[in-house]
Amino acid sequence: MSEQATKEDVAWFQRKIGMLREEIGKIIVGNREVVDGALTCLLAGGHALLEGVPGLGKTLLVRTLAQALSLSFSRIQFTPDLMPADILGTTMIEEDQRGHKFFEFRKGPIFANLVLADEINRATPKTQSALLEAMAEQSVTVARTSHQLEAPFLVMATQNPLESEGTYPLPEAQLDRFFFKLHVPFPSRDELNGILSRTTGEAPADVAPVLTRDEILKMQRLARQVPVAPHVQDYAVRLLQATHPDGPDAPAMVRQFVRFGSSPRGAQAVLLAAKIRTLFEGRWAASTTDIQAVAKPALRHRILLNFEGEAEGIKSDLVLEQILKSLPEGKK
Repeated sequence: MSEQATKEDVAWFQRKIGMLREEIGKIIVGNREVVDGALTCLLAGGHALLEGVPGLGKTLLVRTLAQALSLSFSRIQFTPDLMPADILGTTMIEEDQRGHKFFEFRKGPIFANLVLADEINRATPKTQSALLEAMAEQSVTVARTSHQLEAPFLVMATQNPLESEGTYPLPEAQLDRFFFKLHVPFPSRDELNGILSRTTGEAPADVAPVLTRDEILKMQRLARQVPVAPHVQDYAVRLLQATHPDGPDAPAMVRQFVRFGSSPRGAQAVLLAAKIRTLFEGRWAASTTDIQAVAKPALRHRILLNFEGEAEGIKSDLVLEQILKSLPEGKK
């Protein structure tokens, strides 16, 4: 790729992201980090987990993103009585005009480009696990037959904090399938005023589609072409190792409070997210600053605390802050 073509692609990427942010901003007040996190997951071909107390606009954000994209969209409301077949679909016995019976697979709501798994931690672990194959391999197996999901495929799940009543913790294997875990914060005073003005006045603005499926796939390919210097990639590797108690760069907090660190998927998420952040800012080379900026959403759900860490109320974000402070950027 020539230098001129690269500059044009980066400028096009930035322009499209700006249009997408503008459309989402018609409905969503503030939450720039959460919006950019959701867009990063979309462009990485990963999945997003949005956590926050009820009423913070998690579902509205996903619905607004779906409206701004020319993609098929489905919403699954997770409840304790939801069954795996309600998500994946099921094979039914049908009868033709001649009375001959045959099996036909009826697709479930998972067969969409953008799937909103609303309040995912209100369903039982058995139902939650129905998403594992779809999220990991973009396929669904029912009655020994595999059905491919159309790209791009993105699951955006919302959940209430685990302290809330009537929730089931997500299994570690499923948490690891999420590219980012995004914390949705409580709005500030100015943001609350903006929310009230938009929701208690005239009808909300319409959101127009600004990205087509082909453009999204092009942006995904472009993100993977962003170059990464060897020392930057090595920094991501050392960051991952530092999340493990026996890692060479693990700080004292990790050794004391962490049971297991991140899987290699965490390093993949960090590096790919850093590339996308580079494009967001109009650059064509990822840096250690980009790695540091995406470390929390990429790794916070992949760090498992031990009993002492849980008892002390230690948060994984605090652990990551200590790692980032102590980890040298230079090559060791």
